[in-house]
Amino acid sequence: MTRVLGVSAVFPPHRYPQADITEALVRCLPQGSDAGLLRRIHASAGVDARHLALPLDRYGRLGGFGRANDAYIAAASDLGARALGMALDEAGVAPEEVDTVVSTSVTGIATPSLEARLAAGAGLRPDVRRIPLFGLGCAGGAAGVALVHDYLTGRPDHVAVLLSTELCSLTLQPADTSTANLVAGALFGDGAGALLAVGRNHPRHREGPGPLVVGSRSRLYPGTERTLGWDIGEWGFRMVLGSELPELIRLNVGQEIASFLAEHDLKPLDVAAWVSHPGGPKVLDSLTDALGLPGSAFEPSRRSLADAGNLSSASVLHVLRDTLSAEPPEPGSGAAGLMLAFGPGVSSELVLLRW
Repeated sequence: MTRVLGVSAVFPPHRYPQADITEALVRCLPQGSDAGLLRRIHASAGVDARHLALPLDRYGRLGGFGRANDAYIAAASDLGARALGMALDEAGVAPEEVDTVVSTSVTGIATPSLEARLAAGAGLRPDVRRIPLFGLGCAGGAAGVALVHDYLTGRPDHVAVLLSTELCSLTLQPADTSTANLVAGALFGDGAGALLAVGRNHPRHREGPGPLVVGSRSRLYPGTERTLGWDIGEWGFRMVLGSELPELIRLNVGQEIASFLAEHDLKPLDVAAWVSHPGGPKVLDSLTDALGLPGSAFEPSRRSLADAGNLSSASVLHVLRDTLSAEPPEPGSGAAGLMLAFGPGVSSELVLLRW
C-alpha cells in the first residue's frame, strides 16, 4: 500500500470577499444584462471569499486567450513550485529523492508542461519521470492520487509526487451571460496543492501519521459528455455545465460509492473522513442525500468551498490537508477515509484511504 507522507495547499496572494468579485463581474456585463441574476447566483454559491491569480482590476484588461494563457503559465509556475516545496518539506524528503511527478491542471495550456518548467529550480533530478494530465477537470486530484498509487504499486521503493495547479479565474469569460458561465464565475477560485507518497518497500513507509492509499475506482457515465467540460476556441475556455449534474450525482454516484465501499467490507456510515471535492452546495447536498449521511459528513468540503471556492482538481488536496491539520483519524486505527471527485465525462474518481 502507498503511504502519504506530505500534503500541501497553497494560494495566490490576492484574496477578495465574494461581494467584491460579484460587483467586479457585474461591471463587465454587456448592457441590458440581468445583474440581479448574477448577484443571486453568487449569493447562493456557498462561497465567502476567493484567491485570484491576479489583482481583481486586471481581469477586465487581459485581452484574448493568448495573454490569459501567458498569465496562467507565469502564475501557475510560481504557485506549483511553492506547493511542491511545501510538500517536500513536510515529508522531510529531498527533491533529488523524487522519482516521478504526476501533474494535473485543466485551466491553462503549457508545453513544456508545468512540472518540467519548475523541475530544475525545485532541485528534481534530470531523469525524474513526468506524467502531465489534462482534461480530467475537477476529478484530476483524486485521479492523480490513484495514478500515484498505481505507479508505486509497481515500483514500491520509489517516491512519487502529485502536483495540482489550477487558476480557474483566468478561464472566466466576463461578457458571457450564459447560466453556466455565471455559475462558474460564482464558484471557482485559484489554488494549488501537492501530495508526496512512497511505496510499500520504501524505508519511510512506516513513518508519519499520513494515511495509506488502499484502492481506487474510476467510472464514466455514458451520454453525459455535454454535462460538464470546456468548449475551447479563440476566446479561450468556455464552461459547459448542465443543470442536471446534481441530480445525475444523486442517482448514480451514491450507488457507485456504496458498491466500491462494499468491495472493502465497508458501508458509507463506516467512513470516518470524507475528502470530497466541493463541487458546489447542490452537489454536496445530493451526495449527502444519496448516501444517507449526516449533514456534518461533508463539513470540511463546505468549509473549503466557503473559504476559497471550487479549486477544480486542487480542491481535494486542500480538503485532505485541512482534514490532516484538524482532527484526523488516529494513526494505526484502521479508520477509513474516502476521497471522491467528479469531472468531465461525466466521471467519478474514488480513492480509499486507511489510517
